[in-house]
Amino acid sequence: MTNEITEKQFTQIIEPKLLSFSAGPPPEQQEDRGIPISHYGWILRRYRWKILGFVAVAVIATILISARITPVYEATATIDVDRQVPPGVIGQEANRALINDADQFLATQIKLIQSDSVLRPVARKQSLAMRENRTPLPANAARVEAAPMLLPNLRVTRPPNTYLLLISYRSPDPALASEVANGVAESYLEHTYNIRIRSSASLSNFMEKQLEELKAKMETSSMALNHFERELNIINPEEKTNILSARLLQLNQEYTNAEADRVRKETSWNSAKSGSLESAQVSTQGEALKRLMERLNDAEQKFVETAAHYGSGHPEYRKAAAQIAEVEKQLKASRENIARRVQIEFNDASHREAMLKKAVGDTKAEYDRLNVNSFEYQSLKREAEADKKLYEELIRKIKEAGINAGFQNSGIRIADLARPALNPVFPNVRLNAMMAFLVSLLLAMGLAIITDLLDNTIRDPEQVARTLSTTVIGTLPVVKSWQHRIGSIHGPAGTALLHSGDSKNMAISSYGEAIRTLRNSILLANIDRRIRSLLVTSASPGEGKSTTAANLSVAHAEQGKKTLLIDGDLRRPSVHRRFGLSGATGLSNVLLGELPWRSALIPLEGLPDLHILPAGPPSRRASDLVGRGLTELLEEAAAEYDLVILDAPPLLGFAEPLQMATAVDGVLVVTRAGETNRKAVASVLRTLERLRAPVVGVALNEVDKEMSNNYYYYGQYGKYQKYYQTKEA
Repeated sequence: MTNEITEKQFTQIIEPKLLSFSAGPPPEQQEDRGIPISHYGWILRRYRWKILGFVAVAVIATILISARITPVYEATATIDVDRQVPPGVIGQEANRALINDADQFLATQIKLIQSDSVLRPVARKQSLAMRENRTPLPANAARVEAAPMLLPNLRVTRPPNTYLLLISYRSPDPALASEVANGVAESYLEHTYNIRIRSSASLSNFMEKQLEELKAKMETSSMALNHFERELNIINPEEKTNILSARLLQLNQEYTNAEADRVRKETSWNSAKSGSLESAQVSTQGEALKRLMERLNDAEQKFVETAAHYGSGHPEYRKAAAQIAEVEKQLKASRENIARRVQIEFNDASHREAMLKKAVGDTKAEYDRLNVNSFEYQSLKREAEADKKLYEELIRKIKEAGINAGFQNSGIRIADLARPALNPVFPNVRLNAMMAFLVSLLLAMGLAIITDLLDNTIRDPEQVARTLSTTVIGTLPVVKSWQHRIGSIHGPAGTALLHSGDSKNMAISSYGEAIRTLRNSILLANIDRRIRSLLVTSASPGEGKSTTAANLSVAHAEQGKKTLLIDGDLRRPSVHRRFGLSGATGLSNVLLGELPWRSALIPLEGLPDLHILPAGPPSRRASDLVGRGLTELLEEAAAEYDLVILDAPPLLGFAEPLQMATAVDGVLVVTRAGETNRKAVASVLRTLERLRAPVVGVALNEVDKEMSNNYYYYGQYGKYQKYYQTKEA
């Protein structure tokens, strides 16, 4: 028992899927969408074989070229720079503090290694100019010899965060590379040593010249100092000045004390001259006077008691009176004696003050005189000592410079000699192949994307919606084997065209399903307004509009609908040839009024519901003919047929399609995927919009699944057909 599925059943299953694929979202939703990322992935898949081929060619070419290149070897000598080692063994250079200038110092040494003074001896010894084929012409030999020596293959680097310098040289000869690297390192050390020798020698010559002048100056200043000492007849005037200074200080102090003592005694003398008892008491002799006053007071008290007790005639009374008289006499004599002593003390103090004043003046005058001589002496002494010290320092410097110049600083030393390399560093075939692979891959991918971005043809529905603000209502796959023969696509109604393993019939059936999907998209798009007449046109010739119109008419007639196909291309008619009909009479005869249009209709054998009106004889007056009676013909035909399909000439460059577009219910613009220019289609759509022609959409013809990632479902037809193949029970 076998299970069969007819084309109608297959259409009912597959058409809803194709509608959803081809129609896409509405234009208002697509306008704001950018290029999806998946599109770039599709571009890479589309050009994958070209990309892989380009990458393969690039990698193979790189490997072959790298294999033919002469291998180059590199040898590296390592120099250790110790910044802790002082530049000298004695003197200030031996005690010089470490300066934190490692980067500047190492950069200076790198430039010094690359200098002409270091490279020229090595280049001459190894004959590098001849080895590198850079022998100058005789006319330029002198200039080349005088120019700085450069070794392009020499490289001096410093590893980060180290005090190491790497001297590398590249050459096809590994032994030569190691010899040059070691030679440059040794030449660098010798050059730094020679620089120190020359610098020290130059410094020594300069200091020796200065030494003679300084020696003469030192002798002159010493003789002047000795002569001044002989004139003063003293060894050291400064010591005598110090003695006089101390003596003057002492005399000033004594003179000040004497002056104060004289003032005090002068005050006492002035008080004593007044003769008052109080002034005598406060003098220096006042103690004796105080005792006499106490005795007088005691005598007077005793006298008062005696007078009160004995009376004036009693001997005790007289004795007490005599005692008072005696004490008063002593008191008077004492007062006179005190006055004389105060005067004497005052005179002595005045005389001592005058003597001290004179001594201070004399001492100060001598101190001033000696101080002036001491200043001149100190000036001569300082000058003599400075000249002597400078002379001795200069002699010490000359000796230190000579010793340090002979010391080859061990702070810069060769840590590791270069050895001949075992493997070449260039070319690195593996690295070159990897780099060629990456670069060629990126370049090929970039070129593929740029090629796709620069492609201004129409390819997929999303692109049309994004750039032209219109809708693709159908896509027609490319079928290369059917050669535009209508019978190859549509057989008798209800006949299955596919057979197991028949890839040709499978492709043709895919095209038939796409035609039926396009038909449904046109007729079902607007339920409120039924399309009775449809104009099929294109932007330019060769885009498949006539084939599309013919297949649409057949597909509509197969549904049992009365269909009329009119060949409106009066310049290059082709519909009658596609159906194998005669084109002797047709639309041109009808428009010229030679016969009614119904008389020119040709029914198609096998499809009773399809009638064809050929274009008739070609006419150069096509635009004039269309303007006469095509509108009336379409109105009459639309009343009798379910659908009238008008195959029109290309719209750009011809006048009659514009008149036809205004006379139909809908206009279908057919474009060829990957061939039709977007600007041409945009111009067609703008023209139709200006004419207010009812455009139903755009149909993409000859679509291949490699053109866009939106056409992947064309590859699924085989799966659908195999699923519905006839099987034995």
